Amino acid sequence: MEIRFQCSPKEVKRMTTAELRDNFLVQNLMTADALTLVYSHYDRVIVGGVKPLAKKVVLQNEAELRAEYFLERRELGIINIGGAGVVEADGVQYPLNKLDAAYLGRGTKNVSFSSLSKDEPACLYLMSAPAHHTYPNRKMTKEEATPLHLGDISTSNKRTLYKYIHLDGMQSCQLVMGLTVLENGSVWNSVPTHTHTRRSEVYFYFDLDAQQRAFHFMGEPQETRHIVMANHQAVISPPWSVHFGSGTSSYGFIWAMAGENQAFTDMDLVATTGIL
Repeated sequence: MEIRFQCSPKEVKRMTTAELRDNFLVQNLMTADALTLVYSHYDRVIVGGVKPLAKKVVLQNEAELRAEYFLERRELGIINIGGAGVVEADGVQYPLNKLDAAYLGRGTKNVSFSSLSKDEPACLYLMSAPAHHTYPNRKMTKEEATPLHLGDISTSNKRTLYKYIHLDGMQSCQLVMGLTVLENGSVWNSVPTHTHTRRSEVYFYFDLDAQQRAFHFMGEPQETRHIVMANHQAVISPPWSVHFGSGTSSYGFIWAMAGENQAFTDMDLVATTGIL
């Protein structure tokens, strides 16, 4: 598991392109038969990904956690953006089709991931945060997640938002997790943009063609930077940073947050005319 420490706004505004990518971009998340994990000291979240092909991949304990097992003091959100797969937690199986989600609560000891077919493997995106209470393990399908239609084709941001782990959905201690799918012809996400210093956030881009790219913007509203991203890559957004982007084609992205509260609407809006 890779460990990444926090960076202040003062540091970030002086970073080179390579330094920005080293600190905030998470690559190689969907590696065959391997679990990739990055521990960020922004709200101590862990970002991960797994693409099981020929074998079952186990969620191993990590020495940095100083725990008896991975979820001894943590919770875990999982969204599948690939073929049909299975999350097994303490002997209970949770089948996940594309865009289905699962939540595993604190105290879940044995966790593994598998695909139903190695020809169409599952691609499971993971987000973990510290937990102070045990909520029950649950699964939610895309159809059970109430869709919210946003934006307009005239502003190239017509999109549908699905919420899975939130105050009125699957219960958690800190995690808020869902995804957004842009319609064909729409490329902008999260505009008008915002910050929320009470929570850090991670975006994971998917269904982006291999020949296309997403331009993710971060930094203080009057000191923005950008990171060019490919499919199945994630970007860590500090609490003080804006987080919005545009692609060279339509795409989907998973958003996941952890921090002081779980109020989805707790945002400090930034006018588009105020972004520099």
